[in-house]
Amino acid sequence: MAASRIPASTLVALLTATFASLFTRALLQTHFINNGMTGMLAGDLSYLVVPLILVLLLAPLWRHEQPFLARQFSRSGIAWPALAKAVAIGLLLRLTWWCQLVIGVAFGFYSNGQGTISGPVFSFQCPPPGVAFLGILVMIVLQPLIEETTHRGYVQTALQRYGFTISAMVSAAAFAAVHHTDSMLFAFFTGLVFATQYRVSEALWSSLITHATVNGLILIDWRCLSGRWNPRVDELPLLLTGTMASLVMLCCLLGIACLLRAMANMATMATEASSTRRQCPGSRRL
Repeated sequence: MAASRIPASTLVALLTATFASLFTRALLQTHFINNGMTGMLAGDLSYLVVPLILVLLLAPLWRHEQPFLARQFSRSGIAWPALAKAVAIGLLLRLTWWCQLVIGVAFGFYSNGQGTISGPVFSFQCPPPGVAFLGILVMIVLQPLIEETTHRGYVQTALQRYGFTISAMVSAAAFAAVHHTDSMLFAFFTGLVFATQYRVSEALWSSLITHATVNGLILIDWRCLSGRWNPRVDELPLLLTGTMASLVMLCCLLGIACLLRAMANMATMATEASSTRRQCPGSRRL
């Protein structure tokens, strides 16, 4: 990744096409909802226009970008230990999100506005198979692929000349900007984790797998799981619940940091081994 340079014209073209595709998607989603479609189905169905518009607008660009994209998705970036760590990071990220939600409710920061509920009360019912399959296609395949290629592959790489901190923060901010306002802060944090994975691995596989893992869990605990928890005001704060959730969240964050450090060590060892093989090309013959 260090040797990659993204021309400003390429980055501008990519961001313009991305904005056009997302704007079109928003208009289409609104049209579907106004015609009686549920918000979830409208969101997924309208997203299918995004890759189509990107392909149409950026087709001339992709021909020149094939070497760069080939490096981003090189088979050398697929190592099972690293991919297993990427899945684990995704699990911890989603658990962190749940912890902050429990903390917010326990200390009175969040309320679902549905009256006094002594719960929490949960129910589990997934959407019909066709709707579920569309959700899998959009959230686990298309969204991670498009967003990681755009924000990590191009935005972060284009800005790496200014240092990792700047490139990571800008790419994470751009990533957060395409999410709902109530999840922007956590999306920004998640974007920083993805940026670190991309820097360490110098390919998109790690952040892509983590992103897909997070979205896959969202399909289960957001689209299938329904829950309500709105403690009475006189019960707040729930110190024990909030404290336990805070400790679990701290463990998750430490786990993410340890996994990222382990991935960095693996990458360093792989680089050193590759350098040794280049310096001793006849070592295999001994």
